[in-house]
Amino acid sequence: MKVMLRAHMDTAASNDGISTGALPQAMKRLLDAVKPEAAYFGLHEGVRSCWVVFDLQDSSQMPSLTWELFQQFNAEVEVAPVMNAEELAKGLAAIKPSSGS
Repeated sequence: MKVMLRAHMDTAASNDGISTGALPQAMKRLLDAVKPEAAYFGLHEGVRSCWVVFDLQDSSQMPSLTWELFQQFNAEVEVAPVMNAEELAKGLAAIKPSSGS
């Protein structure tokens, strides 16, 4: 299932991670593990954030994929199913509108 992982990282913890090299190493490990379709990094709600879209093979992967984000960077993490425009069109085409509107 295609999912988007969004992580907001604590400023103090991520500052330390930049100083020690832990943050770039953790991001590389995450990206190597999930082989993302897309990955973006920036600010959201005033804190360092990342958005990573990838194919989640099994939900049992989540603890190991998110561990470093929680442990080292006090991150707030969300994972949600997502789809591209082609997948949305396919899904919408499968909807049978009711005639009683």
